[in-house]
Amino acid sequence: MPDHVHAMIQFSENLPMIRAVRAWKSWTAKHYGITWQSQWFEHHLRDTESWREKSAYIRNNPVRAGLVEDAKDWTWFYARER
Repeated sequence: MPDHVHAMIQFSENLPMIRAVRAWKSWTAKHYGITWQSQWFEHHLRDTESWREKSAYIRNNPVRAGLVEDAKDWTWFYARER
């Protein structure tokens, strides 16, 4: 999306989520000149159905925004099967 990011990420128990997100935002800000808002929202996925729902929501976000007609045409999508 042009003005925000959706991601499904599994974090290591050795690195708290807040530290990982903070480090990623810092790195992308320095390397790409991105200005991030200070807050962010996380949603913990608890089961397979929740994972499927959130995955579909993220995948179809550019379609809902009118940026592409088909989700597979969104250049910036990356998925690794789990």
